Amino acid sequence: MPILHILILAIIQGLTEFLPVSSSGHLVLAWEVFDGLQVDQPVQAESDRLVIDIAVHVGTLVAVCLYFWRDLVDMLAGLLRLMAGRRGPGARLAFHIVLATIPLLVVGFLAKDIVTAMLRDVQVIAWATIGFGILLWLGDRMGMTVRRVEHMAAGEAFVIGLAQVLALIPGTSRSGVTMTAARFLGYERIEAARFSLLLAIPAILAAGALAGFDLYSSGNVRLGMDALIAGGLAFVAAIGAIALLMGWVRRASFTPFVIYRLLLGALLLAGIYLWDFGLPPAT
Repeated sequence: MPILHILILAIIQGLTEFLPVSSSGHLVLAWEVFDGLQVDQPVQAESDRLVIDIAVHVGTLVAVCLYFWRDLVDMLAGLLRLMAGRRGPGARLAFHIVLATIPLLVVGFLAKDIVTAMLRDVQVIAWATIGFGILLWLGDRMGMTVRRVEHMAAGEAFVIGLAQVLALIPGTSRSGVTMTAARFLGYERIEAARFSLLLAIPAILAAGALAGFDLYSSGNVRLGMDALIAGGLAFVAAIGAIALLMGWVRRASFTPFVIYRLLLGALLLAGIYLWDFGLPPAT
């Protein structure tokens, strides 16, 4: 795989996995561009794409675990105390993360082929980018800013988990839709972002495990320099993106991300319809 493609994919995944702008949508668009540029060459093999996909997901997983290591330690300690018969906020947070992950695991397993075959389309990405961007803006504007993760009830965690299922649609943004749900439920921006990013840990683990199983089934299991470079770059980009997001939402709204989504969606739709109407693409 060309090193430039690896660099672009790793940076896109690292930057967009945790920002509310849809990493899957950006990756689909990147592959579309790469395939379009390889006019006289064969497109990248699916197994090679899986190798890079797993590598960049591992990179982002390490990044979020490193950034939220205190929460992870608290959850582990809380679970150990729970085994001794003592309840605490750490165990409750761990339970809420697990509960919110269940809908995505079930629907993702059952609908994986549908998502891969039918929804990885530029027009779907464009409309999802715009529609869920508007929802993010509404949730941020209408939601109260009074609640913290420590106040979360099991039913609310499950609602956020149901919202996360919508992220199977490329262009939705897993982090964006879970933050939107949390804001509608009245959670502070920083708390909505915190729970969303913690919820990314089992989601990324599940996605990586599923991609790894597909790769293993294909019989082309390898870990080369491409994967190491991709994972390392994705880790660095993800650390920067998490720090940017958490620093931003401490003092400002999600509006800049909404504006970006609306502009990107409008640009994609303009390109689609201009092309369909037989006009030359913009230069």
